[in-house]
Amino acid sequence: MKRYQNFLAAFSTVFGLLFATVLGTADYFTPDSYLVEEGSGVNWQNNLFSVVKKGSSEVSADTRDSKTYRAELMLYRTVPVKSVQVEEVKNASVTLGGMPFGIKMFTNGIMVVGLADIKTETGCFNPATEAGLKVGDIITSVNGKSACSNLDVEKIVEGSGGRPIQFTADRGGQKVSASVQPVRDESDGEYKVGLWVRDSTAGIGTMTFYDPAEKCFAGLGHGICDSDTGRLMPLLSGDVVPVTISGITKGLKGTPGELRGYFTDEMADGTLFENVASGVYGTLNKTVEGKPVKVAMKQEVKTGPAQIYTTISGNTPKLYSIEIEKIDYRDGVQSKNLILHITDQQLLSQTGGIVQGMSGSPIIQDGKLVGAVTHVFVNDPTRGYGIFAESMLAESKNVSKQEQKLAS
Repeated sequence: MKRYQNFLAAFSTVFGLLFATVLGTADYFTPDSYLVEEGSGVNWQNNLFSVVKKGSSEVSADTRDSKTYRAELMLYRTVPVKSVQVEEVKNASVTLGGMPFGIKMFTNGIMVVGLADIKTETGCFNPATEAGLKVGDIITSVNGKSACSNLDVEKIVEGSGGRPIQFTADRGGQKVSASVQPVRDESDGEYKVGLWVRDSTAGIGTMTFYDPAEKCFAGLGHGICDSDTGRLMPLLSGDVVPVTISGITKGLKGTPGELRGYFTDEMADGTLFENVASGVYGTLNKTVEGKPVKVAMKQEVKTGPAQIYTTISGNTPKLYSIEIEKIDYRDGVQSKNLILHITDQQLLSQTGGIVQGMSGSPIIQDGKLVGAVTHVFVNDPTRGYGIFAESMLAESKNVSKQEQKLAS
C-alpha cells in the first residue's frame, strides 16, 4: 500500500509539472489580445483554443464603432489559460497589392554607419570614437545647427581648421553630446573625424495593400534598415515612385537573390509617412484599382496551402503557390509570424524562391489576405518569413489617424 501511495504521489507530481508546463507554453505562445468580427468570438482553426467572454463590453474611445471586453482563453474549451482582451471590429476589406514600387527616403538626422582610423603624421587616430560616438548613432546637430545631409557634416569638418566640433546625437532615444577634435589626414591634408555617415537610401519593394477607406497603403512588411548597421532608419521624408521589374538575380544557398528594376518616372506616386518594424506606410496620389479582399484575423491563419501575389516581371502581379509551415502568434514577434515555403515550380525555376524586392508580397489563404512576405532564409531561399496582415492593417489605420490630426 505504501509503495502504491508513493507511486501515486510521484505520478501526481510529474503530472502537475507537465500540466503546468503545458499551460505555461500555451500562455507564452498565444496573444494577449484579439480582434474579432462584430458578433463573433475567437475560434482557432485547430480548435485547441476558445474564448469565453466575461464582463460587459466597452465602447472604444478611439473609434466609437468598436467594443472591447475581457475574456478567458480556454484550452480544449475546459482549462483556463489566461485572461485576454478582445476587440470587436467591422471586418475590413482592402485592395490587394502585389505590384512593385520604388522608395526614395531621407533620414531624420544622419546615421553613423562606420568608424575609421585617420592616418596622421604622428600615428593613427579615430577622433569620433575617442569622443564617444558609436555606430548607429543618429547625428541631429553639428555645432548647434541642425544637420540634414552628409554634405553638411563634410563642410563643417573640412572647414574646422582643427578646432573641436560639437556633435549632438540620438542613441536609442537618449540624447548624446560629443566634442570631436578633427585631425589632418596625412594623404590629402584634409581635416577629418573618422565618421562614415548616411542620410538617405533608395530601393524596390512590394505593396501589400491599399486601404481605400483610409487612403493609405502598406508595403514591405518590415522596416527599411541601414545595410551596414542593420538599424531601422528614422524617416524624415520619402517618396513612392513607379518602378518596372527588368530582371532577376536568382537566389542560391548562402546568396540571396533580388529583383532588378528601374524607376520609370521621377514624379512621385505618393508620400511615405512611417518607417517602422512592420513596414512602410503612406498615401498615394492615385487610387489603386483592384478587387477588394477581406483581411483575416491572426487566429484565422492556419498552416497549409496558401498563395503569394507578387511581380517578378514588368509591373503585373501573379499568384504563386506556397505552404505556411509554422505560425508564431506571440505579441512580441514582429515581421516573423509565419514561416513560408515556396512550392510553385514556375516561381522556383525563375527566382529560386524568395528574393529581395519581394518583401511585402501579399499572402492569400481561403480568399483572405492573411499576411505579407518579409524575409528570406539565406541558407534556403525556398523558405522565408511573413507577417500577419492584421498587424499591418492596424499600423496603417494608426498612420491615417495621425495624418488626419496633423491636417486638422
